[in-house]
Amino acid sequence: MGKAIMIQGCTSSAGKSYLCAALCRILSDEGFRVAPFKAQNMSNNAGVTPAGLEMGRAQIVQARAARVTPDVRMNPVLLKPESDMRSQVVLLGRAEPELTALGWRERKPALWPHVREALHSLMEAYDVVVIEGAGSPAEVNLRGSDIVNMRVAREANAAVLLAADIDRGGAFAHLLGTWHCLDAEERALLRGFILNRFRGDARLLAPAPQWLQEQTGVQTVGVVPWLHVPLPEEDGVSLERPEGPGQPVQGFVAIPRLPRSANLDEFAPLGDLARWVTTPADLTGARAVILPGSKSTVADLAWLRSTGLAGEISRLAAAGVPVLGICGGLQMLGRELSDPTGVEGADAAGLGLLDLATSWASEKTTRETELTDPETGIRLRGYEIHHGQTQAGAGVETLVAGLLWRQGNVRGTYLHGILENPAYLERFLGWAGLPVPARLDSLDARLDAVAAQVKAALDWAFVRGLVC
Repeated sequence: MGKAIMIQGCTSSAGKSYLCAALCRILSDEGFRVAPFKAQNMSNNAGVTPAGLEMGRAQIVQARAARVTPDVRMNPVLLKPESDMRSQVVLLGRAEPELTALGWRERKPALWPHVREALHSLMEAYDVVVIEGAGSPAEVNLRGSDIVNMRVAREANAAVLLAADIDRGGAFAHLLGTWHCLDAEERALLRGFILNRFRGDARLLAPAPQWLQEQTGVQTVGVVPWLHVPLPEEDGVSLERPEGPGQPVQGFVAIPRLPRSANLDEFAPLGDLARWVTTPADLTGARAVILPGSKSTVADLAWLRSTGLAGEISRLAAAGVPVLGICGGLQMLGRELSDPTGVEGADAAGLGLLDLATSWASEKTTRETELTDPETGIRLRGYEIHHGQTQAGAGVETLVAGLLWRQGNVRGTYLHGILENPAYLERFLGWAGLPVPARLDSLDARLDAVAAQVKAALDWAFVRGLVC
């Protein structure tokens, strides 16, 4: 049976996914057979395994860091928010309508056996399982339905490292308060604190780490600096690049901030050229528009209309500005959307920029995909996650049946990750008259860089001893 080490956080977005990816790569470099694990992920950033099953993108990246094939046991439960009160439940890679219909607290008895089995099967197959928590273990209102934080830590007898985002302020209060919210058995598993995303001179932190250890008996095992190395995130990447005072508006790629946007990490290759937009005025100066994927296409289409963005995007398209729709965005660009199986809950009229009709099927398509774009001759790789089945009318050119369409300067595709193909990114930006940003290093190179910096920031001898 392998050992387990777990990163929990004082808050959401404390950098848990990033730290787990670093640990996976460091331990793999040292010769351990490593697997990532997150019992339950709430995110619309999903990917597809080689087996055609759906799991969180963060664990796919962590598997890459560990140099192993992504496996849905690494993320047995994926919750994909569809509204403020409803999330689709994906269990071991497949959507489960019956579980989706259950209330939040009623799901635990059905989900925990699958979580437990996946965890133990990984611990039997690997030397080390690097476990990621969710939110915070101090959320006492969720303790009774916990299947992702301390219940997992107890099940795995994991050595827990608790991370705080020090850039937000109040890190020592967060760490101490979280420790106070744990019971005695849980505190016994907590082996170290990590101050994450620190900027400045770490010597200025004294005497706070020592004070914290005196209060809790737990040492601070690392001060990790703010690392400017982008990795695909659990909840997407920040595409906002605020302009400085008096700066002229430069050309950019506008991406509407849909309330239920999905798979946002695929836009990282755009770099500083990408900008979120929420009002028609935000589109001033846009040289291209991308409609991203959506977990609630009909609702997000209604939001586009209510904000006035739909009309402005249609005006820009008529003026020749390149428009690209990906998955849900593709469906919005069509002329009609029908929902005979109740997946979306309503029919809708699309924006009419592509002569396409989409109908949602009850079965979801999830697969890795390769194709050649006949328009550019570029070989493309990506993945599909969609219920929609789209049919072309006479007014649109089908480039690849079921996957890629064009109508003048408006294009649509079901291929997530299309802009992660460098040659296609260059062509798309060329249509917009925009320069190609500095190319991101390969994911492996970025994982190596993150691992090296995190290892240097930790008391690595201590951390390594937790799994040896």
